[in-house]
Amino acid sequence: MWLINILLSFLISLLFAFLLYIKWKQKYWTRKKIPHIEAASIWGNMENPFRQKLGVKQIARDAYLEFKRRKVRHGGIYLFTKPAYIPVDPELIKNILSKDFAHFNGHGFPHNAKKDPLSAHLLNLDGDPWRNIRVKLSPVFTSGKMKTMFNTLLECGGPLLNHIDVLSERGNPLDIKEVMYLFTIDVIGSCAFGVECNSFKNPNAEFKKLGHHITTISPRNKVYNFMKFVAPPVGKIIHVRRLPLELEDFLINAIKRVLDYRKSEGVVRNDFMQLFLELEEKAKANNEECLTIQEIAAQSYVFFVGGFETSATTMAFLLHELAYHQEIQDKLREEIAETLRKHDGKLTYDGIMEMKYMDQVVNETLRMYPPLAFLNRICTKDYKLPNANVTIEEGTAILVSNLGIHWDPEYYPNPEKFDPDRFTEENKRTRPTFTFLPFGEGPRICIGQRFGLMQTKTGIALLLNHYKFLPCENGRYKLNLE
Repeated sequence: MWLINILLSFLISLLFAFLLYIKWKQKYWTRKKIPHIEAASIWGNMENPFRQKLGVKQIARDAYLEFKRRKVRHGGIYLFTKPAYIPVDPELIKNILSKDFAHFNGHGFPHNAKKDPLSAHLLNLDGDPWRNIRVKLSPVFTSGKMKTMFNTLLECGGPLLNHIDVLSERGNPLDIKEVMYLFTIDVIGSCAFGVECNSFKNPNAEFKKLGHHITTISPRNKVYNFMKFVAPPVGKIIHVRRLPLELEDFLINAIKRVLDYRKSEGVVRNDFMQLFLELEEKAKANNEECLTIQEIAAQSYVFFVGGFETSATTMAFLLHELAYHQEIQDKLREEIAETLRKHDGKLTYDGIMEMKYMDQVVNETLRMYPPLAFLNRICTKDYKLPNANVTIEEGTAILVSNLGIHWDPEYYPNPEKFDPDRFTEENKRTRPTFTFLPFGEGPRICIGQRFGLMQTKTGIALLLNHYKFLPCENGRYKLNLE
């Protein structure tokens, strides 16, 4: 009995010491004398991460708006015991993302190239590994390369229009988000992997399964995101795969088959796989190290994630807004028609890039519904804030709330109103820089930005040239984005 009592006392003491440690960790910002929001529970400013309704994006947004209300330049919150710094002043944001990038050049996300090859992609890499991959991939995403890929993208428009024709004849409301998912899966399958996914007709398409797994909020994905944003050190020890092993094997083998076939048969196609082959030839000619099949697969995977989900949701939100703003829809449709007349009735890359009102409509959609709700950085070496006696310590997490900035009435009056005129050249000049960050900014700006915008604008141009979009009978304008 005495042994049980000793053991019980030890466990209680251990628990008490652990709680004291957490309490000490959650006084970090108090010790730093930085404005902050006090930790609400053992989870900091989070809810229980395994039951929570609000994710990091909403927590960062609410913190940004609270610090803005207090009229302070910055502040701190806690993700469990992890201190996170929230910059509010656009100048601070500029310093972090661009001017003083050397102090904030990492994401700090866990990855394991040996055990989980697909985790070693551009978004997860930091330091020299990130820099080396970024330099190799940058030529893949030039405007010239996008132009060569345009017709490959355009070919995916036929199945999209046919699918909507069939659904329209039935007279049922469109699940536009699902339709856009299928379209972008076809586009990424064709442009990135050189394969026809046929997502509209084949419910068992492997790329469709891959997309479904990525967008489903499963227990695996909850644990993955917790490790990624809240406990990266734990994530490095207990690595959680984002994808099941069978989907990882499918992706790596699919890429290997495509590359081997093209090498053996001399097949050339305007897509990402062809660009990887060109990179390999260039590296060999210069006696440089080539990308491995695992590295190619990892970058292709992140192209897929970024290319299909973000563009699909952006197009869905855009069409939702146009359905409730018919005057904007009509004006955009007229610009599309005028551009087609100018280009002999054909949708071309140059035509897409010429559409100024299209650009405004897309930008306003990205403002209201940013694909990156927040930007994550890690302080890689101590940084003294300009004009302040405050040092951001190495290892501190940085959260730049795009959602908060984009809905800040100081920069965007009546932020809940959909107004493309915010993005006329004249109106853009009235706002400080670094107050529109849908793709990030600085050296770690989204490398696929050009492709994402091309895909989105092309999809919208195809749809508005053929259809008029209206709200469904039982629809509601205000969406629950929580």
